[in-house]
Amino acid sequence: MANTILHKAESRGHAHHGWLNSYHTFSFAGYYNPERMHFGALRVLNDDTVEAGMGFGTHPHSNMEIISIPLEGDLEHRDSMNTTAVIKNGDIQVMSAGSGITHSEYNKNTDRPVKFLQIWIFPNKQNVEPRYDQITLKATDRQNKLHQILSPDKADNGVWIHQEAWFHLGKFDKDQTTAYTLKKETNGVYAFVLSGSFTLNETELNKRDGLGIWNTNQFSLKATSEGAEILLMEVPMVI
Repeated sequence: MANTILHKAESRGHAHHGWLNSYHTFSFAGYYNPERMHFGALRVLNDDTVEAGMGFGTHPHSNMEIISIPLEGDLEHRDSMNTTAVIKNGDIQVMSAGSGITHSEYNKNTDRPVKFLQIWIFPNKQNVEPRYDQITLKATDRQNKLHQILSPDKADNGVWIHQEAWFHLGKFDKDQTTAYTLKKETNGVYAFVLSGSFTLNETELNKRDGLGIWNTNQFSLKATSEGAEILLMEVPMVI
């Protein structure tokens, strides 16, 4: 029997700093919940909105795999490896902080906010050489199916990280169904609804709800609204 944990959207931590409106699925910064420290190797899942022309000043990271998925607008990234890049909806960005890196993130636009998911994964290797990568995804690749956007394999689809983790995105018409088979039996999956609604096995999920599932090798997914979009993050449960 699969184990599950449900985090409704309204139960997340929340911080509003004026320039930044952030919802935290797991404990982060001023939000601390001892029952929500992480889901396996998934340490941070922040749902951020940054106002026009604002952003995060230069700050350090180390020994963390950091993934950004823009949902609306344009986000400019600069780092200590002399990388300057802009990511927008349809892109995915990954940064291996490894032995240490500094970076900044700013809303490139002066007329509208930028919305993005900031995700941190515990790595399986310490003090690796820092690196940066980004790719542009094709929307057609995830229409009515789950499309792999991240894995541990440099030669596989999507970006790669230093962890036995796989991410998939899917956008579905109403009543479309699919099944997800885990890559590793000891992993779990954290499902996060970007828009619309789904039923995962028997659990109903709405926009920004999250559900962790483990001790199973497969589960079913059904879109219960039109144009429903979901992110699946398969991660090791033991770190």
